[in-house]
Amino acid sequence: MQPFRKGQYQARLAETPEDIRAAQRLRWLCFIARNEAGDGGDQIDSDALDAECRHMLVEDMATGQLLCCFRFLPLSGGSEIARSYSAQFYDLDALADFDGPMVEMGRFCIHPEARDPNILRIAWAAMTRFVDEAGIEMLFGCSSFTGTEPEEHAEAFAMLKERHLAPRRWLPRVKAPKVFRFARALRLRKPDPKRAMAAMPPLLRSYLAMGGWVSDHAVVDSSLRTMHVFTGVEIRAIPPARKRLLRAVAG
Repeated sequence: MQPFRKGQYQARLAETPEDIRAAQRLRWLCFIARNEAGDGGDQIDSDALDAECRHMLVEDMATGQLLCCFRFLPLSGGSEIARSYSAQFYDLDALADFDGPMVEMGRFCIHPEARDPNILRIAWAAMTRFVDEAGIEMLFGCSSFTGTEPEEHAEAFAMLKERHLAPRRWLPRVKAPKVFRFARALRLRKPDPKRAMAAMPPLLRSYLAMGGWVSDHAVVDSSLRTMHVFTGVEIRAIPPARKRLLRAVAG
C-alpha cells in the first residue's frame, strides 16, 4: 500500500525498525504509562506478534510526530485464526470455518494529546485501502474499555447485548480465566441508546457503524486495567453509505 495524505496527515506502512520502534513507544504511552505501570526501562510495548504484523502509522506532516498507529495480521482464512492475538483470549473455533481472507487489527492507539477527529478518519481510510487492495472479507480484533469494573460499562454492555451480538454461527466462546458474561448478566437491562453510545470506545463505535458485532462476554485484563470484547466486521455487510464514505477518504 502506498502512503497517502489527507490535510495535514500522512498514513503509511512502517518500513524500518525505527518506524516500528516509534509505534511501540506510542503504544507504551497509551497502554502502559496511562496506568502508571511504566517503570522507565525501554518504554515500549512489544510482543512476539509484532514481527508477523504490518504496522500502520499516521503522522503530522508538518512536525513528523506519530499521532496514531495500529498493526494488522492478514490471514488466508479462518483456518489460520489460531495465529491471531485474539485467539489467546477467546475460543474462536466457530470462525475456523470462515473461508475468505481475514485481517486482525490490533494495538490501535491515538496519542493522548491528539484531539482532531480527522486522525481517526485517516486511520480508518488507511485500513479501508488495505482491505480493498487485499480482498479482505472479514476484519476483526479486540475493542477495549478502560477500567475493569463491569458497572462502569454496564450501559454500553447492555447496548451490545441488545443490538450487536455476533451471529450464532460465528460467536466466540469463553477461553480467558476472568470474564464478564454481560449478555447473561444484563439480559433484563434495557439500555439508554444515547448514553450507551456515548460510553462506547471510539474504535468500537466505528466498528458498530460498519455493522460490526461482538462477543457475548468481555475479557478482564487486569495488567492493562481494561475489559475487551471480540469484535468482527464482515466486509460485505458494511452499509453502502458507510463504504462510500470510507472509500471517499481513502481515495
